[in-house]
Parts: sequence; C-alpha cells; structure tokens
Amino acid sequence: MDIKEYFARISYRGSYDKLDLETLTEIFQHHIRAVPFENLSIHCGESIELDLASTYDKIVRKKRGGWCMENNHLLSWALKTLGYDVTLLGSKVYVPEYDAYADDIDHLLLKVVLCDKSYIVDGGFGMVYQIWQPMELISGKDQPQTPGVFRFLEENGTWYLEKVKRKQCVPNQSVSSSHNVDKEVCRRVYLFTLQPRDIEEFRARNLHLQTAPDSLFVTKSMCSLQTADGVRALVGWKLTEIKYNYKDNMDLVEIRILADEEIEKTLKEKFNITLDKKFVPINTSRLSLF
Repeated sequence: MDIKEYFARISYRGSYDKLDLETLTEIFQHHIRAVPFENLSIHCGESIELDLASTYDKIVRKKRGGWCMENNHLLSWALKTLGYDVTLLGSKVYVPEYDAYADDIDHLLLKVVLCDKSYIVDGGFGMVYQIWQPMELISGKDQPQTPGVFRFLEENGTWYLEKVKRKQCVPNQSVSSSHNVDKEVCRRVYLFTLQPRDIEEFRARNLHLQTAPDSLFVTKSMCSLQTADGVRALVGWKLTEIKYNYKDNMDLVEIRILADEEIEKTLKEKFNITLDKKFVPINTSRLSLF
C-alpha cells in the first residue's frame, strides 16, 4: 500500500507536508469526490471484507467505492500514514421511518485531533448527509457547509449529529417517492460516543449488514458520489442528481428511472465504476435515503 498511489486514486496533487486543517480538508474532499459510497458488492455476489489490504485493493487499485467501514478505514490509514492523530469511533445511525437509532453500532467514523482541537472526519456516509468538511467537535454550534447546516449536540457523553435541510425543487415529481421533502426541516443523522474503537469491533456488524434479509443494504443497491456542487446517487434503478443551493436556499433535485441496459453505462460515466461481476439492482425497502 502506497500513499502516492492513494493520492493518484483521489486525484490529490497538493502538498501534504503540513499537518493542518487546510490540508486535511483538501484530502478529505478529494476522497469523497473520487470514492463512491456504495454497496454494489453485495448485489454482485461478492463479500465485503474489512482487512485493510483488501479495502486498499478494491478502492485504490480497482477504483471501486465502499461503505463506511471501508471508506473510513482506508481514510484513517492514509491520514495516519501522513502523521495525523486519528481515532476510530462507532456510531448508531438514525432511521427516520422508525424514529429511532440503530440498536447496535453500525457506522464507522473518525476523530482527528489538530492543535488540541478535535474534529469529526466521516468520508463514508454518502447521499445528502455526507459532510464536506471536518467538523469541529463542539456542541450546539451551527457549522454551515455546502450540503447544508450541520451541528453536534452533546448530552451526558453521547454526541448527536444533525443536519438542517433546505427546501427542494423536484421538477419530475412523478418519480419522486420522498413524502416528506418539505415537512422535514432538521434530520438527525447518527449518535456516537468518544470511546476509541478497533476495526475488529465492526466485523460482526459488517457481516450482518450484508447478509441479514431486513438490512437496508440487502434490500437496496446504492451508489452515491459527491460532486463539485452537489451529489448524485443510483438507488436501484433510480438516478438522482442534486445541485445544492442552486437558488434561494433551495436544492435542485433531478430524478430519472433507468432501464436495465443503462445501468452499466451510468455506473461508468457518473461514478467511474466498472464491475467485474454481474450486477443485479434492487430497491425493495421503503426506507428513505434522502
């Protein structure tokens, strides 16, 4: 595993001799715009492994994406290689349809300490709740970013991440399945503690999420990638492209349903992904990702 090969994968050509917030932010943004958040392996008959060498080979050499336990594990390796102070953390994702957080830790994120300040770096959430900049770990402070306003709230050692949403303009309403686009003003994203974690602690959950019949990742095939001004996502056969804040504090949401013969071309052109095995799209869950 070579850091320069990783930088080539994410098209990062900047300097990395300074361990500062600016460099961290640049590397982070290159990562989320080059490496998709995706679970396509599950729907190609492949297993998702958590050993770092396999993740490196998949994302860097095969130019694939991955989910949080892959993306953030690889990102932690890159940052540690450069000399950053990085700690793995575990979180429980909020499921709005159930109005509850997951029962078990199901998301991996990173804490990075710079100049005695702690930041949350999470390159593996995807969709519209993907942060674009490291977030200072401070409670109750609005932290505006291009995707929207994020903030942390802390209560008795538990931290909560939430995002204030903008209104959305959806020209093609006929294919939109989001029933609460205008009603939902603020969305809880996940909760976490600052207890340091090891990648081994995620192995059981990693297996469960890709095999349990009721797992969101089993019932939905998904691939999302952050762009210069928004995000694009392929969930099942539905391609959604969002341009953030395109006018008057409103996001533009364009949706198209693809035919089977368009899937492979779309993955290549929109996400720079070429799959080795036959991919079978699926979207049988009603849980919303937006």
